[in-house]
Amino acid sequence: MTNYTDLKTIRDYIRVATSRFNAAGLYYGHGTDNAWDEAIALILHSLHLPHDINPAILDARLTPDERKKLGALIDSRVEKKIPVPYLTHEAWFAGLPYYVDERVLIPRSPIAELIENQFIPWVEPESVYHILDVCTGSGCIAIACAKAFPDAQIDASDISTEALAVAKINVLRHGVEDQVELIESDLLCTLPPKQYDIIVSNPPYVSTEEMFNLPEEYLQEPKLGLAAGEEGLDFALRILKDAHKYLKPHGILIVEVGNSEYALAEKFPGIPFTWLEFERGGGGVFMLTAEQLFENRQNN
Repeated sequence: MTNYTDLKTIRDYIRVATSRFNAAGLYYGHGTDNAWDEAIALILHSLHLPHDINPAILDARLTPDERKKLGALIDSRVEKKIPVPYLTHEAWFAGLPYYVDERVLIPRSPIAELIENQFIPWVEPESVYHILDVCTGSGCIAIACAKAFPDAQIDASDISTEALAVAKINVLRHGVEDQVELIESDLLCTLPPKQYDIIVSNPPYVSTEEMFNLPEEYLQEPKLGLAAGEEGLDFALRILKDAHKYLKPHGILIVEVGNSEYALAEKFPGIPFTWLEFERGGGGVFMLTAEQLFENRQNN
């Protein structure tokens, strides 16, 4: 463990944290992509300071308690490989902050961009009244949808009661309890009969081979939210099988499958998946219309 005795200022801690993160070869993928940004995210949040503070504040001297706290957090990030959002209990998605802990995956889906754009051009926003978020986890997709579609009702399902407990924290935090209903369900099969304008899901999609090669940071997250069988398709296939029952005739299905995109396209060459592109990066997200799902069932 590093001796932090000689460190006095915020700038000192950012510099040392950056050096330690680089030396440790940490993996970044939970909100940052480099050691400097990771250090700033950890230290400024822990001091309850915004990222856009006056740079002069970086030379402010820290109290003994603050120095002790920051030293412990830096050590935990380096030695235990704990992702920063689990240390700060905050992650951002679609411009909103969320409480997170080890009961849920850390939000990082490119689906945020779709929500911010109200799923245009795939739907007419003024005609969206019912949305289903399958595998809601922290509730970030459901809550972001509630903010993007203030007149819509959102059902958010998850098989994990622990994840739903975290989602409830976030629903209350963002004041959308009148819009978002949390439901314990194994994907779609135990949902009450209802039809939706949009079904959106970021289910587990990590293949068996990928699970063996995940960085330590990702192994801190719940396996229940990651592992999806040999090809990473166990959950996506079940959603594809049942989604038509829950979509309105004009509805759409949006599902993220990550690197399992190629395995899915190969398995179903006759399904006209629309693989979505994102300005901010990311991929492995497909869209199907209710009509396309119905036609596929008719042909199989």
